[in-house]
Amino acid sequence: MKLYYLNGACSMVPHTALEWVGKPYEAESASREFIKSPEYLALNPQGSVPLLVDGDFALSQNMAILYYLDQLHPEAKLFGSGDAQSRALAVRWLSFANSDLHKTFSPLFHAPSTLDEAGKAALQESLRQNILRMYQQVETQLAGRDYVTGDEITIADVYIYVTLRWARALGLDLSGFSNLALFYQRVSSNAGVEAVRNAEGLPV
Repeated sequence: MKLYYLNGACSMVPHTALEWVGKPYEAESASREFIKSPEYLALNPQGSVPLLVDGDFALSQNMAILYYLDQLHPEAKLFGSGDAQSRALAVRWLSFANSDLHKTFSPLFHAPSTLDEAGKAALQESLRQNILRMYQQVETQLAGRDYVTGDEITIADVYIYVTLRWARALGLDLSGFSNLALFYQRVSSNAGVEAVRNAEGLPV
């Protein structure tokens, strides 16, 4: 089993899942040039990461990869060990991170080229405020909890953690989110997360 990833990207999430699974795997740090190459596009026409290759089976998209790993290795408890409602809650927050948070970050990294500088600045400020409003939802959810579903870490927490890394890199003011600050430290200290961060050469 092989995972293609970009350092610090959302591919950190399945990278961590593979660490939690605890079975042998290969992880390759791909360049942005390589993921646009004919060789890679033959496996993933989107030209993006993550991409998981298991024998002759190639699978893209975080949600699909995490579902696949969970089906193969339920003992890893990627979505927690609770009941159906608890696991569904983990999927809910994973979807929130994947679809809502991630989508809002993307234009901050790659502003539309059709906008002038004033337009880009206005768009980025709007996006930053929207991200902070979404983090307020997580902050509220974490009241009285260590993780978004309770006292057990799930892969949803890892995706939120990855977006928090982006937020810190972009200089977003997270000083008003005390629950998120403690959450960031908890997730950062998880053995699987730490192993992936070291493998990808990322700072704490």
